[in-house]
Amino acid sequence: MNLPDGNGGIFKPNRMWAAIVDRQGHLCSVIVTGDAWPGSRAIAIAKAYTANGFSNDALALSTANLYAATQPGGSLYGLNNSNPFDARFLEQGSGIGHTLGGVITFGGGVALYAGGKVIGGLGVSGDSACADHAIAYRMRKLAGLGSVPAGQGPNNTDNIVYSTSGSPMGFEHPHCFPSDLSAAKIEQIPSH
Repeated sequence: MNLPDGNGGIFKPNRMWAAIVDRQGHLCSVIVTGDAWPGSRAIAIAKAYTANGFSNDALALSTANLYAATQPGGSLYGLNNSNPFDARFLEQGSGIGHTLGGVITFGGGVALYAGGKVIGGLGVSGDSACADHAIAYRMRKLAGLGSVPAGQGPNNTDNIVYSTSGSPMGFEHPHCFPSDLSAAKIEQIPSH
């Protein structure tokens, strides 16, 4: 998704991996654009799995929303170790139809909604966690799969909540770079 604002990231145009899992966590699709970091493939898959696995029909939690609670001393500390990624499927082109697992708790994963129900997850990786979140959030919106029931972000969404202090708390995520897009900017999709 190459937009004039660059999604607030490092790369313009974006170099990304995107993955989709169904509600059962089975990998449905993985795509890559440009010269994306090879290691980001597994991260995109795990972000999709995480957003799907920790959202339900009553509450959407993006992977960005899980950041603070999973840090040392947080109420979900250790969550990242709960569902390990199946490394047998690290090779590009593998894993479709399988549940690969993995838990990533920084920006870039969002649940997918249709008819008020979670139908899966979308994970994006290849830039800063903040840019990854902006891209995933915008992709979901463009696909018409973003009607979340409720969330912990601005306006009852699962959008990113940036920490205003040194240590993120609650459902906050740290800023990545000065170029990070605000939650309000993420909601807007500029024309090409």
